[in-house]
Amino acid sequence: MKREDKKTESRFFSRRDVLKGAFYGLASLAIPIGSADASVWDAFFQKHFREMNKDEVGAVIDRLEKEYYKKFGKKFDIKTTEAIPGTLFGYGLDLSRCIGCRRCVYACVRENNQSRDPQIHWITVLRFKQGKKWVNDLEEAEKYYYPGEVPEEGYFYMPVQCQQCENPPCVKVCPTQATWKEPDGIVVVDYNWCIGCRYCMAACPYGARRFNWGEPRIAREELNTNVHYLGNRPRYKGVVEKCTFCIQRTRGNPGRYPACVEICPVGARKFGNLLDPKSEIRYIIENKRVFRLKEDLNTQPKFFYFFAT
Repeated sequence: MKREDKKTESRFFSRRDVLKGAFYGLASLAIPIGSADASVWDAFFQKHFREMNKDEVGAVIDRLEKEYYKKFGKKFDIKTTEAIPGTLFGYGLDLSRCIGCRRCVYACVRENNQSRDPQIHWITVLRFKQGKKWVNDLEEAEKYYYPGEVPEEGYFYMPVQCQQCENPPCVKVCPTQATWKEPDGIVVVDYNWCIGCRYCMAACPYGARRFNWGEPRIAREELNTNVHYLGNRPRYKGVVEKCTFCIQRTRGNPGRYPACVEICPVGARKFGNLLDPKSEIRYIIENKRVFRLKEDLNTQPKFFYFFAT
């Protein structure tokens, strides 16, 4: 057996071992024993996404589209678009422009099928008082503020979301390898492999991951049916989710900006290919005062904050 094959086998059974360790006997598993519905078993014993061939991926997508149509009464287009060669996505956010309006938050919710009840947001806009020393401790900020108008005098704002780390600690701790870093730098989650242990949430120094404590609820008319398997497809109760740089958009041909970039009314958000020397994101890194959150942790985020003035 080749070394790579041994790694694959190890990855495959690690998930089964975790499940066996978490439950005692088939009777306690969340599977209807004796069910005539073969799709239930197909879903449970689904191979790791990166280990499936083209036909196996096609079968999974077909099963999921039928599952979503039965559940929501709408036809979903589930993409499995791969990373674009020669692309490493990077994000820039101009703190001197951000006004704390949170339009980015709600555009993200609509685009990425985030639960409305219980409410889940992938982006958190933090409010800091001006005049304080610059802090890297995100807990020092206010997550909840309700002004009549923004921006407010005496405050500045810092949106925080997944930093798409080049060295992501969340990936290292996942016992089932349900989360990993793609070639274009996007850290993804396979919801069908996530077992909800939340180790990744504990490991993330940016508080960027969200757990579905309840069954996600979205009004049928608000569902976005243009989805990616590793991105904004409907989630399940008991799984973790996070920002994916709108993978369903950015991996298009031609690619689109993430929803938060498009909606920003002041142009504070920038996005592009870090490997393209002519891209806007490269210009920002080379010409602006940029910094990354908690750089001392060596997570190497691909999310850059900067001041235009």
